[in-house]
Amino acid sequence: MKIDPTDPLPPTKPEVSRRGFVALGAGAAAGIANAAAAGAQTDGFGKPHPPIVAEDDPAIAVSRPTLQPKAGTPIGSYAAMPRSITRLTPGVVVIQAASGVDPQLRDVVRRLAKAGFIAIAPSLFDRVKPPDPSGIDFSVAAPIMAQMSAQGFVPTDVIAAHDWLQTQAKDASLGIIGFCMGGGIVLQSIIDSHAFSAASMFYGNVRPGTDPKAPTTASAFDFTSRITTPLLGSFGARDTSIKPADVTAMFARLTAPHAVKIYDEAGHAFFDDTRDRYIPSAAADAWARTLDWFRKYLT
Repeated sequence: MKIDPTDPLPPTKPEVSRRGFVALGAGAAAGIANAAAAGAQTDGFGKPHPPIVAEDDPAIAVSRPTLQPKAGTPIGSYAAMPRSITRLTPGVVVIQAASGVDPQLRDVVRRLAKAGFIAIAPSLFDRVKPPDPSGIDFSVAAPIMAQMSAQGFVPTDVIAAHDWLQTQAKDASLGIIGFCMGGGIVLQSIIDSHAFSAASMFYGNVRPGTDPKAPTTASAFDFTSRITTPLLGSFGARDTSIKPADVTAMFARLTAPHAVKIYDEAGHAFFDDTRDRYIPSAAADAWARTLDWFRKYLT
């Protein structure tokens, strides 16, 4: 699996708008009430802040399992689950962006647990020297991500996380979610695969194996016929790294259940509530849609 080693995070600070997005595909309409409720948790964000769901929240249990993929050395992970689970409690693999399994991603894992899912984020950078998440310089991060990609262990690392979820709830349906680099990994993980019952990708490369800034070819989206997993997409219209036209074209080619929104007010990394590119309106709506998507296909 070749990983797109880009995460440019365009510096434009857009004005926040609560209207306007491009939507297509089954289930594209959002629950406005749910988005409003999610938005209530986001006031004052856009910089480092206390977690939305704390590690000591009494409703969840946090752990750091060591994963043993079928290829490569063991890697770490971060996991959380509801205090009470059954063999049918659904699970979600959470795939990191360039900043790794950082505080914000760990918060996403806990938020999923609080919402009723068993969640785990494999530490994909464990075999390389990870970028410093406190001040990401992508000229430094890009070769590190390329090194991780060159090792070729990402697919087996993802499946190791998938298999760990099955040890917790053996009869459960499993999903996968990822952000930026992780969004592209989500897409690649569901091509020719039935491992996951639902997927959600945030601003990831929709043209796997190609430079997203290169001209789009006629065959760029032929892979879509090999996807059977229901796929949800959340993208920003102001993202200079992922072309909105490519996003629309890719989702239009899917035959599996799908839905996508391209938020007018958002750029790249709009969901990361610890950074100044965070857009509350888009993040709240995308989170509500993701939870609805997973509840529809995993429960």
